[in-house]
Amino acid sequence: MISSPLRWLSFCLLAAALTPRAWTQLPVDASGARPDPIAALIDQAEKEFQVGQANYQTGHLVAARLNFDNAFNLLLESPYEIHADERLQREFDRIVNGASSLELAALEQGDGFTQQKSEPAPIDQANDEANEVTFPVDPNVKAQAEVEIRSTHSDLPLMLTDPVVSFLNYFSKNGKGVLERGLIRSGRYEPMIRRVLKEEGVPQDLIYLAQAESGFHELALSRAGARGMWQFISSRATGYGLTRNWWLDERLDPEKSTRAAARHLHDLYNQFGDWYLAMAAYNSGPGNVQQAVRRTGYADFWELYNRNVLPRETKNYVPIIVAVAIMAKNKAQYGLEGIVPDPPALFDSVKIAYPVDLRLVAECVDVPVATLQDLNPSLLRTTTPKDTEFDLHLPVGSKERYRTAIAAIPEDVRVWWRYHRVGAGETMASLSRTYRTPVASIVEANGLASDEVEPDAKLIIPIAEGKVVAGETGDLYSKHAVRYRTRRGDTVASVAQNFGVLADKVRYWNHLRGNTLHSGRTVRIYLPLVAGRESEAWTGGSPSKHHRRHVLTAKAKTAKTKTAKASTKNRPVAKGSRTASDPSLASKHNASRSQAR
Repeated sequence: MISSPLRWLSFCLLAAALTPRAWTQLPVDASGARPDPIAALIDQAEKEFQVGQANYQTGHLVAARLNFDNAFNLLLESPYEIHADERLQREFDRIVNGASSLELAALEQGDGFTQQKSEPAPIDQANDEANEVTFPVDPNVKAQAEVEIRSTHSDLPLMLTDPVVSFLNYFSKNGKGVLERGLIRSGRYEPMIRRVLKEEGVPQDLIYLAQAESGFHELALSRAGARGMWQFISSRATGYGLTRNWWLDERLDPEKSTRAAARHLHDLYNQFGDWYLAMAAYNSGPGNVQQAVRRTGYADFWELYNRNVLPRETKNYVPIIVAVAIMAKNKAQYGLEGIVPDPPALFDSVKIAYPVDLRLVAECVDVPVATLQDLNPSLLRTTTPKDTEFDLHLPVGSKERYRTAIAAIPEDVRVWWRYHRVGAGETMASLSRTYRTPVASIVEANGLASDEVEPDAKLIIPIAEGKVVAGETGDLYSKHAVRYRTRRGDTVASVAQNFGVLADKVRYWNHLRGNTLHSGRTVRIYLPLVAGRESEAWTGGSPSKHHRRHVLTAKAKTAKTKTAKASTKNRPVAKGSRTASDPSLASKHNASRSQAR
């Protein structure tokens, strides 16, 4: 029997080991009461979670994910046992349930808390360099520019002030690459922009505002959160009718954003009666400019500039645009005569009212998915919106080919089903393995007499909802895992299907054997990447090294099996045949949908 002193010593050592070390030295407030570290921890986690909710609602999904991760980590990595304190448990459950419901909604509608890639806005670079280094006013540059302006036609006033000359110097040296890239990209959109500006009754040379803001890059994103070619902030975009939701951000739509920008500039000109003040208000907001005018009594941009009553970025903004306009209209004098603009972005447009995966669209018209993403920059997902009309842009001359091919795919499975052109050496069995679809389903969907198939035949592939095509993303998965808490009835296979991954992957990531999962177990899931996100891939190694502490407690949506009744008449698909694209087959494919599991 252990002696009493030894037992007491053991107890003391155990108590010391279990004492939260990070909070042992607690400050005492003026009243003598020690602050409650649990309450402080909860308050910190709650604030982070609320920021995540705000980011989610405004469409900043990556930022929301990081906020939720931080909230989880604050609780999970604290020195306190969550289950030992009712307040911690309550806060933890609140954050888990709130974040996981948003995460699952994201997964069901697209690819989780991922969003389209963006490009840094050139206006930020110009402002940064202008704030760090003042580019001198070169007398020779100024003299040359004065001569050029006299012979330069512009429907905007081109006033040559020292700040403008300073930016002429900048864009001739440090900023020349930015300017050149913008002038090259301008070819894609210049005809459209000039047409829209004319239709809206504003000066044509406001096109140089887009050059300065974004370099004509429709995916430009500023540090302030302004997006698109015309750098709209979210509230202003909504005010001018640009839709922003899970599927779309019309700030990235070149024509719609151009029209919104033209109308906004027209309104600002009507308010201030001066194009320089209108441009300044476009940058900093009309309230800032109106306040500067009231303070000084001058409704003149250069007076406001000299009196230093405008934000620094806005002071740079107008001189940047004027400098860009002068150089773009006098390319030879600034060594830009060799610039070859990109060809205009031309496309066919089809108005659709159903969701469709861009990969299926690409297969319908035989182009890479990247081509469709370039033509439809406002799409944030690889799927077009649900429950609303969308103008789908297609390569020129492919509209009718798309309509014919898509008619053969039932409307409610256009997010899942695919086309495949048979390559040399491919068999029905190999296609079945690639698409994880039974041979019988492929045979039936295409009205084939047998499972023999000829090279170059174009087949419909009926993929079950939620299934992932083998190798579709090069078997790449996200670097960071989500965590899913299992419920009664879950198996390895059902969880894998719910998240669109292989069951073997779930076993590997979680060191599992067999198919059984006990209720309440947390399993790690690395989500499959969509096309174009290879840089975010998990590259192997230990999952624990990369996983985030997302805990998904809501049950993932169970993949539903489509059932329907119909009979098909067996029709062979000959070599090079387009039978599978025949719209008359559309009504014959329902029978195979119940088998595509």
